[in-house]
Amino acid sequence: MKRSLSRRRFLKRINQMAAGAGVIGATSLGRQSLGADKDEKGFKISLAEWSLHRALHNGDMDNLDFARVAREDFGISAIEYVNQFFMDEAKDREYLKKMKKRAKDHGVRSLLIMCDREGPLASPDKKERLQAVDNHKKWVEAAKFLGCHSIRVNARGKGTYDEQKKQMADGLRRLCEYAEPYKINVLVENHGGLSSNGKWLSEVMKLVDHKLVGTLPDFGNFGDYDRYKGVEELMPWAEGVSAKSVAFDESGNEANMDYTRLLKIVLDAGYHGYVGVEYGGRKHSEAEGIGLTKRLLERVREKLAG
Repeated sequence: MKRSLSRRRFLKRINQMAAGAGVIGATSLGRQSLGADKDEKGFKISLAEWSLHRALHNGDMDNLDFARVAREDFGISAIEYVNQFFMDEAKDREYLKKMKKRAKDHGVRSLLIMCDREGPLASPDKKERLQAVDNHKKWVEAAKFLGCHSIRVNARGKGTYDEQKKQMADGLRRLCEYAEPYKINVLVENHGGLSSNGKWLSEVMKLVDHKLVGTLPDFGNFGDYDRYKGVEELMPWAEGVSAKSVAFDESGNEANMDYTRLLKIVLDAGYHGYVGVEYGGRKHSEAEGIGLTKRLLERVREKLAG
């Protein structure tokens, strides 16, 4: 009962925040995967589940609520799951059926699953690398069942610049080959380590050279690497884009990055798929952060369209 009340309070609060932020409207994949679903002039907006990670970790919200919250509270009709929030259900068809039905009932498109904690695909130890590939296979299957176009993986490993590049290419190619009959893309996000080096990750893409390999450029995960250069380097393989946000100034702009410049790079690369809201800050509540990020994306989209 206590958990239920806590969740009810959270959902009531999130509704109030969304309404106060004016988060209305909708949107409705990467590139080759999406065909007619692309916005030929701009881009569409999706919601990354990580934006609600505090509520999910605290038990104030359940993974099965995600599609409804995205649509009803934020007016967003496309979502990006995070495997951490249904880690034990990848092979549970009954649970996946519930997820699929929730998305369908609320008119929400399931885009991809962000996969963490499944082992280093760039491990120098071949046995460990192959185990990581095997660990990700269930998520390829789950993504197919849910109607997603991709899974997102991490580039984790040890060794020199070139050693890790070759190791990651090997792990990625093996996973892409497994994903072929499912027609699921395998995307790598700049997410720490060498993956936050746009040059290195673009070289991995070239080395893998597979039709299902791609990138998920994240605006905020480049560390000391030039984020604008990094996004430009990764866009040729992008099947998704993550609009990371952490802090906002008084004008509603992201305080640490130029969204207009970043999104112009995205559009100039010929990408017109989904750009995902991924708020990760602490100054604002998760609901406020999602609303601020969505409004900023809409404002920049209108500006660039003009």
